[in-house]
Amino acid sequence: MDPISESLAGIVGQDYVSTEPEELYIYSRDLGTAEPHQADYVVAPKTAEEVQAIVKLANKEKIPVVPLGGGVSLTGIVMPLHGGIVLDLKRMDRIIEVNNRARYAVLEAGVSQGKLAAYLEKHHPNLIHSEPGAPPQATIGGNVVIHGQGDLALYGFNSDMVGAFEVVLPTGELCKIGSCSLSPYWFSRPPLPELGGLFLGWFGTTGIITKLALKLYPRRRMRDVEMFLVEDAALVPDVAYKLTHLEMAEDIVAWSQEVPPMHRGLHNINIVFSGDTEKELEFKREVICEDTLGEYVRTGDGGFVDLQPQMKGRILSRPQIDRVTADIKKGGGFEYVGAIIPVDTYPECWREGVEIAERHDIAYTLLGRVIGRCHAMMFSWTYAFNRADMASIQQARQALHESDELILKLGGVPWKPGIHAQKMIVDSMEPNTLKLMMKMKEVLDPNGIMNPGNWEVQ
Repeated sequence: MDPISESLAGIVGQDYVSTEPEELYIYSRDLGTAEPHQADYVVAPKTAEEVQAIVKLANKEKIPVVPLGGGVSLTGIVMPLHGGIVLDLKRMDRIIEVNNRARYAVLEAGVSQGKLAAYLEKHHPNLIHSEPGAPPQATIGGNVVIHGQGDLALYGFNSDMVGAFEVVLPTGELCKIGSCSLSPYWFSRPPLPELGGLFLGWFGTTGIITKLALKLYPRRRMRDVEMFLVEDAALVPDVAYKLTHLEMAEDIVAWSQEVPPMHRGLHNINIVFSGDTEKELEFKREVICEDTLGEYVRTGDGGFVDLQPQMKGRILSRPQIDRVTADIKKGGGFEYVGAIIPVDTYPECWREGVEIAERHDIAYTLLGRVIGRCHAMMFSWTYAFNRADMASIQQARQALHESDELILKLGGVPWKPGIHAQKMIVDSMEPNTLKLMMKMKEVLDPNGIMNPGNWEVQ
């Protein structure tokens, strides 16, 4: 063992450090189209104190540190772009407390979405959290650090649902943010000066969140879904506006895909709502379907899809089963570009997304999830590729880059951007805003060890 491996083993134990080629191979790439980058060490700490010790060692030796949650972000933001230590947080998976009355959970950042969902279902069946449409192994910490959104997006981004939290700074100090810095309760960041923005959205370049409080929401006894269908993309923003005015839906997702052919050129809008009684559920269904969307049915501009129980079950599954058919091009690969956009830009996002897909001979899959009360939309362009075919990978990569360019052209903001999109963002950002970001990063991470290559001015 080299001295760094020995030091890491002294912190976490020999079983939780590796320099084996087969393990470094896994941690040196993700499931998307990004080029792999070789890790030098993989380490899996169990406690915040171990994270502190690893970061202090990395500072002393000037070794990059890349914090990793579930590793399913697809866009290359948790790959070791400059080598170094990949710090896998999945052993830090304790659910410490659930405050049933105040509706929040305190947990370690490595808790997976699936573990929290299963825990709440068993021990607190009256509570749920906002689950992203990601595999169950995706972590809570990883999702909030990228400003993720889930199936309760009408309450906002999942990062908006973070109360107090604990973070290891890039120089190794442990810092508490929000109410937990002066109280035994982890319920809030306001009314203290807002320090949360120093860490949320930064992809681990300003610190490693080790523990956080996550807001929970009432789990209603019954959930149902209606699927509304329109041919004209220009109607989608209007439909979303009217639905959010009701404040009856908990998730509104518009989607369009080329395969199977029956969906081609159409816009399906999933409307999920819930209630504690059949009477409440029926009342909401009547207001949504007849009073609000009935006008589109009467004019012939839209209609409802008769969903069979199996289809309803797929839509209501938590997380929702991804509609992307990764094997459209064989080889099982897909990646998507996400954007946070004004809802009114949906028609242009759809139209130009179809054009990009056609240029690159890729069947399009496009999706827009309403965030807040029509305050924004997460729009994604998904492109399938064959993992065994380099030309197919390059084709998808080019389509993804063109989608990044489209986002900025339409006035949107790339979501969990890869390096290509990050460079476009820093090139387009108001100069003083960019200077402030870089000053904050330099102050927090003076040795530049935290996930280097991300959020940098090249």
